[in-house]
Amino acid sequence: MDPADSILVAGDPNGIVTITINRPKSLNSLTRAMLVRLAREFSALGRDESTKVIILTGSGRAFCSGIDLTAAEDVFKGDVKDVETDLVAQMERCRKPIIGAVNGFAVTGGFEIALACDILVASKGAMFMDTHARFGIFPSWGLSQKLSRLAGANRAREASLTAMPITAEQAEKWGLVSHVVEEGEALRKARQIAEAILKNNQDLVLRYKAVINDGLKLDLGSALSLEKERAHSYYDGMTKEQFKKMQEFIAARGSKKGSSKL
Repeated sequence: MDPADSILVAGDPNGIVTITINRPKSLNSLTRAMLVRLAREFSALGRDESTKVIILTGSGRAFCSGIDLTAAEDVFKGDVKDVETDLVAQMERCRKPIIGAVNGFAVTGGFEIALACDILVASKGAMFMDTHARFGIFPSWGLSQKLSRLAGANRAREASLTAMPITAEQAEKWGLVSHVVEEGEALRKARQIAEAILKNNQDLVLRYKAVINDGLKLDLGSALSLEKERAHSYYDGMTKEQFKKMQEFIAARGSKKGSSKL
């Protein structure tokens, strides 16, 4: 299957772009060409002003089963230091919110791609699994570090050293997944979250995502200082018109009796 067919990109007029990994017969395993295509898509969408939110999902019975092991040498022996074609690096650099809709297996590299999303939704049949140790593959997209920080070191060690399956419900308890929904509903729930994001100030959405993600790389004291620094920089740049719009928004919301919607 050509990368053009194995990676589907569809946008809507509101700015929600859905990327679908479309290689269902191979459980959406990734070839080198697919990885490069995905990396370039995230890079381009991150710069595209019309794109507001990105949803990543997979077709068929899997979200992504990781690297196609029949093409593993091509992937692992390729130019692995080229950040421009590194999918997870481009996801982490992407300014736009990324919502993962996990509708099946998210295995090894697919698990790492899921953890590179900002928000995760999973269907009840979803399954997360780290098989790096089983196949003798060293993790390089962050699984050895992210899982321990999200789920705790003991859980991460057991999951990775035993290659145990993690159900959607377990993933939710561990804090990996925000919502577990019925089969076939993950994409719809992801769109609901995307639409909720669209209702907010888009400049602030981008800044907020950045300060959360950048702060996670720091200790708490440094992260709080980062927030304070960026807040003051933002306030310094605010115009009288922005303050006026803020007051108008509050006044308009107050006039809607009984309404809790922003």
